[in-house]
Amino acid sequence: MSYEIALQRIDAAHSDDPNTITINDRTTPYELHYARQMTLYLERLNPTAGPLLRLAIRAQHLRRWEIPRSSYPATKIGYHSWRGELQRRQAALAEQICVESGYSAADAARVGALVRKADLKKGDADTQTLEDVACLVFLDDQFDQFERQIADEEKIVGILRKTWAKMSEAGRAEALRIDLSEKGKALVQRALAG
Repeated sequence: MSYEIALQRIDAAHSDDPNTITINDRTTPYELHYARQMTLYLERLNPTAGPLLRLAIRAQHLRRWEIPRSSYPATKIGYHSWRGELQRRQAALAEQICVESGYSAADAARVGALVRKADLKKGDADTQTLEDVACLVFLDDQFDQFERQIADEEKIVGILRKTWAKMSEAGRAEALRIDLSEKGKALVQRALAG
């Protein structure tokens, strides 16, 4: 019961997103769409994932629109500061939702640690799955628009190389199945060749 309640509360928070996306004449709050994409890729990579990982996957961008990228300097340090603040805030919100939904403090803290990707460098399998899923959603759902906004192809190739380096072998295999635009495919090939 706690899982369903927590999932509903996370999705309700996503539904507040004023930014929308329209697909097949259906308009959806963007972060709710993003959360569903995260769950879709989790199902492909780890269909037997436990409820705590499922909640962390769903909460990855929890209320992200409330701290826009433009609220930090347009520098590398500004970007990393923004990302760090988002991770801390989203983790705290996810933990609060979990506790309010009946989870123990320890389980809620685990969800928060996953959202923060706290144990990624320690080889935590669930954290790596979350990282893989986030990279896959970026490639599938955001990359084509992203590459159209950046004129410097070398910068894009560099970002693709960094994205590829973050993924496990299972994540990389799934990434190769994504149907990118012709330009997107060419950029990925350049990134992987270099």
